[in-house]
Amino acid sequence: MQLNHPTFYRPPLIAMTYSPHGLTRRSVLGRCAQTAAFAAAASTFGPLLADPGSRWFKIGALDGCLGKQCDPAALDVAKQIGLDGVQVDFGRFGGEVYLLQAAVQNAYREAVRRTGLEIASLSMSQMNSIGLKNDPRAAKALSDSIDVCHAFKLPVVLAAFFYKGDLDIKRTAEIDRVVQELKPIARKAEKARVTIGLENYLSAEDNMRIIERVGSPAVKVYYDVGNSTDKGRDVAKEIRTLGTLICEFHAKDGEYMLGQGRIDFKKVRQAIDDAGYSGWIQIEAAQPHGLIPDYTADRKYLKGIFPARL
Repeated sequence: MQLNHPTFYRPPLIAMTYSPHGLTRRSVLGRCAQTAAFAAAASTFGPLLADPGSRWFKIGALDGCLGKQCDPAALDVAKQIGLDGVQVDFGRFGGEVYLLQAAVQNAYREAVRRTGLEIASLSMSQMNSIGLKNDPRAAKALSDSIDVCHAFKLPVVLAAFFYKGDLDIKRTAEIDRVVQELKPIARKAEKARVTIGLENYLSAEDNMRIIERVGSPAVKVYYDVGNSTDKGRDVAKEIRTLGTLICEFHAKDGEYMLGQGRIDFKKVRQAIDDAGYSGWIQIEAAQPHGLIPDYTADRKYLKGIFPARL
């Protein structure tokens, strides 16, 4: 079934500088001590905190990067590339929720059956243009996304904060608004055993500050190694700092194919091992030579560093 929805593009980099003080990873983990119990209670979260003997990695891609945003055919493209699955986009905000329509859910179920692949997580890309910091439609959509995750049995929803939704820790009123909006949605996510992953250009420490204020084990960081590299940050250090506060990864490196640019993914793997992470890594990389050849090469490269089982 062809499902036509407009593509939502990743916005350009927005400059931001700030030096946090007085926040430690221990203070966040102390405030959210229930995180481990919350994760252990959710069978879908089990692998994220699995012991080293049962750790695993899977490689997917965003449906929009596959040219099939909000379209079950993304799974067919993913299969052609050799991926393990896809990250599906929520779609437009407002009106009937696209992914809660029975016909749409049946189409995705058929695509999963046909391809043998998985839907790994959900992405809220329109939060880039309808931001949680200033538009009530974003809060409604993010709340609805928990229902979508429950329906599709997805453990993670990515809450994007770029472009019009961009966050600056110095704009305290906007951060206050985001925290207040997240609190009731996080409680709903806890009950549904869904994690809300914050993806933005903030530092690890600033994200931890927001998570501490929300005070819920259902809120973590969706870590994008490309975003942090664009900001000049030490990716390996940030991964170790965040540790189990990372719920999933995006893999990109600006205009480069993976392994051919600025990021040393072997060092990323070492940091991920130290953090104890196990789970999905979603490709969101450039395609200088075309989607199929480039993402096939990216998939092979990542599989050589992040094997299915350890």
